[in-house]
Amino acid sequence: MLGIVGGTSLLFSDLPDLRKERISTPFGPAEVYTGDFALLMRHQYGLPPHRINYRASMAALAISGVERVVAFGSAGSLKQDIPPGSLLIPSDYISMTDIPSIHDHAIEHVNPGLDEALARQLASLVPEAQYSGVYVQTKGPRIETQAEVQALARIADVVGMTVASEATLACELGMVFAALCTIDNYAHGLGGDVLTYEHILETSRIHRRRTGDIVRTIVEKMA
Repeated sequence: MLGIVGGTSLLFSDLPDLRKERISTPFGPAEVYTGDFALLMRHQYGLPPHRINYRASMAALAISGVERVVAFGSAGSLKQDIPPGSLLIPSDYISMTDIPSIHDHAIEHVNPGLDEALARQLASLVPEAQYSGVYVQTKGPRIETQAEVQALARIADVVGMTVASEATLACELGMVFAALCTIDNYAHGLGGDVLTYEHILETSRIHRRRTGDIVRTIVEKMA
């Protein structure tokens, strides 16, 4: 089964009708919308990025029978040539904060990463997206300082607060994972505007129809 993880970029998009289920996991409950595919909204219960129960969320997808995950992640651009409004499918990721693990009480070394075959399939379905680039995850909820952005720009292309945790846990749970980043803003200090959460939400509203169309295409071709 295909699983889709959505966040800020999916808040305003029209999505297929699905039934909501509350899934019990060893890490707590999570809400999953199920049908021909599974949809998990990562900010359920209104939680900000640093308070999301990623282990419960990803375990709920695995319990629901999900084998492949495509995550939509709102991201800020660290490069002038990746403008707001564009799309990027990352080929790797870095985390600047602790990533949760399902192996808290065991010695396990799972090879994390983004699945190249799934990412290439996603790129073929969303040809307007740039394929390849490095995603760096920060903790949130605050936006990065200008000095942090300058440092991060030396090692990555886009910055967000969620995808690295989800990708790592998906690998641990045996699910292949790819991500589609919606570039909602230039990172702090790269653009001319003062960056706020309201600005990010407005960008999501502007591109809500495009995002909904992409979800429907992915479901039609991959579910």
